[in-house]
Amino acid sequence: MTLPKSAAPGGSSEANLGPIYALLAYSTWGLLPIYWKFFGTTSAIEVLSHRMIWSAVFLVGILVVQRRLPDLLALLRGAKPDSEGSSFHPVLVLLLTASLLSFNWGLYIYGVNSDRVVEASLGYYINPLVTVLLGFVFLKERLHRGQQVAVALAVVGVGYFIWQLGTVPWIALALAVSFAFYGLLRKVVAVAPLIGLAVETLLITPITLLFVSWLGITGQGHFGESWSMTLLFIGAGVTTSMPLLWFNNAAKRLKLATLGFFQYLAPSLSLLLGVFVYGEPFTPVHVVTFGCIWAALLLYSVTALRARPRPI
Repeated sequence: MTLPKSAAPGGSSEANLGPIYALLAYSTWGLLPIYWKFFGTTSAIEVLSHRMIWSAVFLVGILVVQRRLPDLLALLRGAKPDSEGSSFHPVLVLLLTASLLSFNWGLYIYGVNSDRVVEASLGYYINPLVTVLLGFVFLKERLHRGQQVAVALAVVGVGYFIWQLGTVPWIALALAVSFAFYGLLRKVVAVAPLIGLAVETLLITPITLLFVSWLGITGQGHFGESWSMTLLFIGAGVTTSMPLLWFNNAAKRLKLATLGFFQYLAPSLSLLLGVFVYGEPFTPVHVVTFGCIWAALLLYSVTALRARPRPI
């Protein structure tokens, strides 16, 4: 796979939209535990299945309204867009990203509804570090010295948190790695964000439809059980698709290193929800971790601002 160089985040109005898209995406993700908690004891796999199905419906609906359905059909039928990106067909790459996304979605729902919001938030603290590493290895992105120190400081904070847990936080690690690779692949595949998301959901939807049908036939499904539950299932498509659209637009405009540090917003909001809304413990360990991470963010931001070229 041939990986393109990342686009510079500044210099145009399009590039300047990157931080706005990132802010919208990560704020929404940070508050999503509230939504998933409404499902109670419903299995994460069933919630994930409806999340995928209704996301596909929502995204295809948007394409119909925008009269872009021919673009989607052309991609699914085998038309390969001209680009300097991946040498693989985009649909093959999107099948891989769809698998990563499904795994990440399902695991996060499981983590939230098994009262492990704090551990799930830890995964998204680790994720930016993995993202920065992937940007360095695959996209040849470079960090200034101050930004390198910021990354090291964040590593210390997250590492201290992991050490104090006493066990391997497998949910956190799996969430971090799966979404970092998803972000990398979506950055390099030559497909428009909306089209790509629609294809991802459509590729997985046949499997989820079979599973939901089986649940209905065996009487184990919750769809149609009540109006509130049915609306929750349908609404999962909107709450899922919008932040993903914002994320993919941000990923096309920002360096992976910059995008990585925006990702601390989502786990910060989730951690606050876990502690103050859902009663999970907040210990001195969290104080140390937050201190390291926010200091790293401040240092990274100041360094990035100083490194920007001054207008002539």
